[in-house]
Amino acid sequence: MPRQVDHEGRRRLIAEAVCRLADERGLEGVTLRDVAARADVSMGAVQRCFRTKEEMLVFALGHIGERIGERVRVRLVRSPAQSAASALGHAVTEVSLLRDEHRAEARVWLAFLAQAAVSEVLAKTLKENYAALQEAFTRLVSEAAADAGGPAALDPRLEARTLLALADGLTAHVLVGHLTPEAAREVLHTHLTHLWERPAGPPRTG
Repeated sequence: MPRQVDHEGRRRLIAEAVCRLADERGLEGVTLRDVAARADVSMGAVQRCFRTKEEMLVFALGHIGERIGERVRVRLVRSPAQSAASALGHAVTEVSLLRDEHRAEARVWLAFLAQAAVSEVLAKTLKENYAALQEAFTRLVSEAAADAGGPAALDPRLEARTLLALADGLTAHVLVGHLTPEAAREVLHTHLTHLWERPAGPPRTG
């Protein structure tokens, strides 16, 4: 009886190989042959899972996005003692990939981000990831502002977009050594703290 192949499991195995190679060489160094060797499967097995290199890269990007998204979802499962502001801070920190154990993941994420500038299908996948995160962040910003009695003029959707852009910026600044992870976390903490502050009222006269 022929051995059954776990097709989805093999696709994920290949995606992990893509990510390891992208970490070492960037996406330009990822070839089907090298991916097959790194995943310890045949070229034919790779080609049966993915018709083209582009299809393989799209799946790998979705794979790494799922990993980050799952960590964010865990952070968003709030205990009674966790406020919306705390949940938001934890989630944005996860997206920023500032911890040492996520440094390789950060390099791979930015490699895909750069490639997406010239790949429509990768850009589509990234936009879908960002849209889902933006919705989650928008909801949390709105809840946290209400809890803190924050400024009525605060636009939750705009602030969610700002946080996503800040997260990617901090990822890049840490990777190139412009900021330490600690300094990046301080930038993020300061930005979030200022969100919930009420603006000072006009000076009193008389």
